[in-house]
Amino acid sequence: MEDSAIVELYWQRSDRAIEESARKYGSYCEYIARSICGNREDAGECVNDTWLAAWNAMPDKRPKRLAAFLGCLTRHLAIDRVRAETSQKRGNGEMLLALDELSESLAAQSDPVKETEQRELGESVRNWLSSLNETERLVFLGRYYYLLSIPQIAGHFGYSESKTKSILFRLRGRLKRYLEKEGLL
Repeated sequence: MEDSAIVELYWQRSDRAIEESARKYGSYCEYIARSICGNREDAGECVNDTWLAAWNAMPDKRPKRLAAFLGCLTRHLAIDRVRAETSQKRGNGEMLLALDELSESLAAQSDPVKETEQRELGESVRNWLSSLNETERLVFLGRYYYLLSIPQIAGHFGYSESKTKSILFRLRGRLKRYLEKEGLL
């Protein structure tokens, strides 16, 4: 089923919207949630929560790209779940470490970022990502979107952990310089 038809089902408040979303994007959302949560049970709960979040968000929003919308919801729910577990002294803190690493490149604004500025920043990061070669882009997204550990990324690409850390360090520096050049930092 086409994404526009699924979105229309949400707008019509049809239960079939959730079934179609799960059929088309369940595996994608599960992958995102599992890479962040680290286990199947928590990932499954996040994916189920994604359908509810999409159901609640649709009357106000009509996403242009349903996959990105659902993936973003899943990612936020999974991060919230890991944060809750980490605050209870569970988990290994990998997700928080990855976000801390990235924040050094993106931080520097003392005022809260307005919605328009956030969109500009998002667009600039997308443009920067498109300028990377495929391997660099996949390493960066693996770490900072899917929140994979350094050993997972290194294993996937056949790199040493040291080389993976070095690549990520250089990419964060390049991102920071790019955003400074764009006037966003």
